[in-house]
Amino acid sequence: MLTLGPLGFVNPLLLFALAGLPILWWLLRVTPPAPKRLSFPAIRLLFGLQPPEETPARTPWWLIALRMLLAALVILGLARPILNPNAQLAGGGTVVVVVDNGWAAAANWAARERLLGDLLDQAERDRRTVVLATTAPDGRESAETRLSALPAAEARRIALGLQPRPWALDRPATAERLRALELDGSATVVWLSDGLESGADPEAAEFAQALAGLGSVQIYRDAPGDLPRLLLPPEIDTAALILRARRAPSEAPDSLTVRASDDRGRVVAQQLLDFEPGAAETAQALTLPIELRNRITRLDIEGEAGAGAVLFLDERWRRRPVGLVSAGPLDAAQPLLSELYFLERALAPFTEISRGDVGQLMNRGVAVIALPDLGPLPPEQATALESWVQAGGLLLRFAGPRLAEGDDGLLPVELRRGGRVMGGALTWSDPAELAPFAPDSPFAGLMLPQDVAVSRQVLAEPALDLPDKTWAQLTDGTPLVTAEPRGQGWVTLIHTTANTEWSDLPLSGLFVEMLRRVVAVSQGVSGASEATLPPLSTLDGFGRLGTPPVTALALTAEAIEAGEIGPRHPPGIYGTDAGRRAHNLVAGNPSLIPIGNLPRGLESRVYAGGEERDLLPWLLTAALVVALLDALIALALRGHLSLRPGSLRRAAKGGVSAGALGLLLLSGLLLQTPAAHAQSTAQAQSTAQAQSGAQSGSDQDLRRILAATLDTRLAYVITGVPRVDDLSRAGLSGLSRLLLRRTAVEPSDPMAVELGRDELAFFPLLYWPITPEQTNLDSAARRALNDYLVNGGTLLIDLREPAVGTRLFGASSRNGQALQRLTDGIQVPPLVPVPPEHVLTKAFYLLQDFPGRYDGGTLWVENPDEADNDGVASVVIGSNDWAGAWAIDDLGRPMAAAVPGGERQREMAYRFGVNLVMYALTGNYKADQVHVPYILERLGQ
Repeated sequence: MLTLGPLGFVNPLLLFALAGLPILWWLLRVTPPAPKRLSFPAIRLLFGLQPPEETPARTPWWLIALRMLLAALVILGLARPILNPNAQLAGGGTVVVVVDNGWAAAANWAARERLLGDLLDQAERDRRTVVLATTAPDGRESAETRLSALPAAEARRIALGLQPRPWALDRPATAERLRALELDGSATVVWLSDGLESGADPEAAEFAQALAGLGSVQIYRDAPGDLPRLLLPPEIDTAALILRARRAPSEAPDSLTVRASDDRGRVVAQQLLDFEPGAAETAQALTLPIELRNRITRLDIEGEAGAGAVLFLDERWRRRPVGLVSAGPLDAAQPLLSELYFLERALAPFTEISRGDVGQLMNRGVAVIALPDLGPLPPEQATALESWVQAGGLLLRFAGPRLAEGDDGLLPVELRRGGRVMGGALTWSDPAELAPFAPDSPFAGLMLPQDVAVSRQVLAEPALDLPDKTWAQLTDGTPLVTAEPRGQGWVTLIHTTANTEWSDLPLSGLFVEMLRRVVAVSQGVSGASEATLPPLSTLDGFGRLGTPPVTALALTAEAIEAGEIGPRHPPGIYGTDAGRRAHNLVAGNPSLIPIGNLPRGLESRVYAGGEERDLLPWLLTAALVVALLDALIALALRGHLSLRPGSLRRAAKGGVSAGALGLLLLSGLLLQTPAAHAQSTAQAQSTAQAQSGAQSGSDQDLRRILAATLDTRLAYVITGVPRVDDLSRAGLSGLSRLLLRRTAVEPSDPMAVELGRDELAFFPLLYWPITPEQTNLDSAARRALNDYLVNGGTLLIDLREPAVGTRLFGASSRNGQALQRLTDGIQVPPLVPVPPEHVLTKAFYLLQDFPGRYDGGTLWVENPDEADNDGVASVVIGSNDWAGAWAIDDLGRPMAAAVPGGERQREMAYRFGVNLVMYALTGNYKADQVHVPYILERLGQ
């Protein structure tokens, strides 16, 4: 391929035919031989007569230039010029394609696939061998990983199976594999990079230098706006979950939407995060009720693929409700010295705290009950707490003077009466310090402060199982924290008070961390005592959760501490049904540093360069137009364009025949390449789908009117957003197929209408999706829409977003604001939520709600008491994206997921569509049937 700036030629040798244009110019100027002169005196009688026809001695220069242009257009067309060619392989030899297929490539993987396909196509045309190398490790160490040159067709088969990996790259290892290649001569290297450094230390320049040792190098990278974003682990605040995200350094503002889902895939909440200009990180608080927040197991960036856009949450990010048993009157008299004061201050940062007696707390469904030193519990309370613990609760008790005098059996160990005093005036011992925590303790890894000492404690009776029940002890070996599992729950005892009466522990940060670990145990987290965690489900390169690969191994404590993310430990969920741990990509500290300066002489491009466009059909079309113009000029010069008798016969004898023109048109169609034909076909399909009203001529308008009147058709409003218009067409097509199968309605394919241009009176139902990109309606569009509503049409307006709420227009909703703008000047009647006995609830199916792709939005209709047209509402407004739920592809498969209800929700969306069409076609006859018994009674029958 010859490249001249943004223009490339597939057949550049044909351009040499342009050198023959001067010869063609000379040939066109050739005239017949001059006639022989004979002396004939009578010729003077003809002087002054005007001949009926004059033949010039030479062809006019402008006609020659027109024919030269025709020849140049044909030559250029046959040379196959391509504007903005994506794949450009210069030189010869083997083609080495290096693909960055790490986690960062997933966000723009489609562009890489297209470019890789173009490269392999050109290599196959040039009969060049291909070496295909990837930079993300796959966990295999065998001869299969060695690189070798393959035919382009075999390389394409391998390329079809390429997918991004959910971990970072290893470019140095790929460079070693490339150095081991044995190539004949220089190669052409194309590096499809992800635009980022693969580690904290910039190494892309070294990798590019290694590629340059193989031959000429072309580097493709993502545009700055296409670089991936990364979700960071959220932080737990007192009243919210702080969502965080990171991006590559950029001076432009940016925003993303984080979607929070539960373990069943249902969307719990959505939150918008904005990046300020120049900011690399952003954070935003997500405020939810504690019960709803604890259900969140997954965060992901909406509309972005890749493991970096997905973050799993385990028990470490959940706030569990903790109940504090109310103390006696002494604590109420001295609140700042009470145990409850210290407990509340220590637990507030990571739990939801409530107070009450034992019965009240158990009824509130708390996960942990903290019991200060209140002495032995009454028998009925002890029995109730025992049952609560057996069912999975955690009881946290603190020792003190009251508990030292007797116990109630609800303790992990047997206690000695009295207590142990250290550091008093009558004792020989000093206050004891804490001993380091054992590796199998839930407190393992916590740092011990130097200023924490215990001056008094309640001792445990020696027993054989006492070491197994001890979570923390003093330096002299006496237990400080003991615990015992009972049924599904735990009983835990701290052998000192929760205030500063017996120790300095409540004044330290260690007290807060110890309580955090204890609360975590209530959630089934076993802490650091879990040796290995087998993989349950892992992410693929696009951020989809699935079966772990064969290379995945169990997650060890060493791998967790090192943040190991790779083929052996891919991001995902590890553990067992009893306890699970989220292992996210961010644990490996992936790089978001853009590739810096590369060695000189390397050609660098972006994936999103211009759209590749084949100019062959345009040049041949222009050649055809020029040929027709030349034919008309030739006919005019010969006088064959008059309407006198015999003019058609003389035209048939002219230089250009209709058959020749038809042959030129047919040759132009046959010379189109498959790519150009596919492109023109796609454009034709897009035009037919959009039905934008751009057709000209009365015949097309007549065919459109006949199609709308002879068959029942649903219609949708063109928004100008191709993605939305395609979804609307597919949605109404899916609904039309369902109506054909389940009802007596036999609709044809839906039609697209442009407000103000197309007639709306033919369509019983008009679907209008709202997008912020739509421009305001002009006067003709407003007038047409008002006439449609007044004359009995039904308009379904869809905001296409999750539940806006009980208000008709969400103040914070972009689509709601767009609807207010677009309906300015439209006679929208007063609207109310659908009443329980409305005809829409029983037109064909019995319905209680009206879900679509989303669920929970309010459906608004015209007040039935005020509606004209036999009580049928002219306007129906909702936000559940019904077209998205109805949409099917050519194979009948759904095109969009219905959340959160899945296929059951999609079925209910179809039923709503059937009811709506029946309501629009038949009116409120179902409402009239309710009055039939009263009508018969009044008639006396």
